[in-house]
Amino acid sequence: MFLPTKTQSRTHKTRKSEIDPKVFSAKIANILLYGPFALLMFGPLAFGAVEPWSIFILETGSVLLALLWLYKQRLDGELTIQWNPLFLPMAAFGLLILIQIVFRTSAYPHDTLSEALQYVAYALLCFLAAQSLLRSSQARIVGTIFAVYAFVVAAQALLQGVAPNDKLYWIRTPHMGGWLYGPYVNHNHYAGLMELLIPIPLVLAFGRLTEEKERIAAGIAAAIMTGTVFLSGSRGGMLAIFVEFILLASVLLRRKKSIRIALVTVAFAAVLISLLAWLGGQELTSRIASISTETRTEISGGMRLSIDRDAIRMFRVKPVFGWGLGTFPVVYPQFRTFYTNFFVNEAHNDYLQLLTELGLLGFGTMVWFLIVFYRKAFGKIGNWTSEVTGSLSLACILGVTGILVHSLLDFNLQIPANAAIFYVFCTLGAAPRLLQKTRKRKPVSTPDTDALPESEAIQSEVV
Repeated sequence: MFLPTKTQSRTHKTRKSEIDPKVFSAKIANILLYGPFALLMFGPLAFGAVEPWSIFILETGSVLLALLWLYKQRLDGELTIQWNPLFLPMAAFGLLILIQIVFRTSAYPHDTLSEALQYVAYALLCFLAAQSLLRSSQARIVGTIFAVYAFVVAAQALLQGVAPNDKLYWIRTPHMGGWLYGPYVNHNHYAGLMELLIPIPLVLAFGRLTEEKERIAAGIAAAIMTGTVFLSGSRGGMLAIFVEFILLASVLLRRKKSIRIALVTVAFAAVLISLLAWLGGQELTSRIASISTETRTEISGGMRLSIDRDAIRMFRVKPVFGWGLGTFPVVYPQFRTFYTNFFVNEAHNDYLQLLTELGLLGFGTMVWFLIVFYRKAFGKIGNWTSEVTGSLSLACILGVTGILVHSLLDFNLQIPANAAIFYVFCTLGAAPRLLQKTRKRKPVSTPDTDALPESEAIQSEVV
């Protein structure tokens, strides 16, 4: 039997120790790629991550992933940061919140600190997504995972709508009731989630990044997801979806007309209309027709206008720094001008709530954030049908625009699960172009190229 000598054993251990850090670093890289997106997918499944236990998981998970990223930098022996233009407005927003906490300008510092921890989690997820999602191949995989995930969530909501029992997942009864749809207590927040996710399969269906069968499947998935927004009864969601479709149509019309796009559009409309006619029926028609009357009878209608007027009065008292992040439900009762049995915990308008809690400085930071996002994202969609970077940017533009429209009528960005996805999508939309694989082609032999050194050989990028 052959036994290795001590010298050979030491050499083997030395080689193993040299290789292990790189292998371990590669494994950590995979965790850092999929970990943030796993947390994003966890949020909606955990009822929107609005309860203490789910918020704790979201915050703790983001911190642990950030520590893992730092450990990877230590293993690699260098600190490499992928810059994103949204980091500056995000840092300014964080500084404003820090001022409210340190100088105690908040009406209720405890709530401001608690809300600030959530924004730290959002920022960490945005940072990690910007550091990890760098290649087209990675974006393809993540996009496919999110498309399948979104369809599964919509399918569950559809089944629960057909056979409801007023329980989440047919198991859990909400403590304070609500208009349940899918994994959310509030149907409007389910619609907000779909507004963010529908553009992913929709862009895949109209693009040329996948095979024909996969595009058909993506189109059917997008139609079913869209149908659930209408079946959920969320009027703000219906409006947001219409705006997304109008924006997509304007992008499609700028390209040359093709039979394929026409066929995809017809098939999408046919599936959507059939689904709504089959499952919606008279109930959906009644829901849409009730818009004018119901606005005078529930908090989602006429009372919302009263809350808006009261919120403006709140803003006028503290117009610069605001009352403090997360303090709206604490301060609002002294400004309320109507009687209700409802507990008004949000402004039902994300823009007005931002004005009341963070004043003109916070609102200005938001405007800066969105201007940078749209400028960077629109600059990359020129060849979106065949380029992963363009498709990703267009999907982010559509999803972000939809939820911004809905935010005029509701408070989706106060729901941690929806807010986290929103901010990460903004970060990805504003990120630099994704890296793509390249291969060398043999240079054409000419008198000029023969004289060139090998390092100047012609290369071409293959998408």
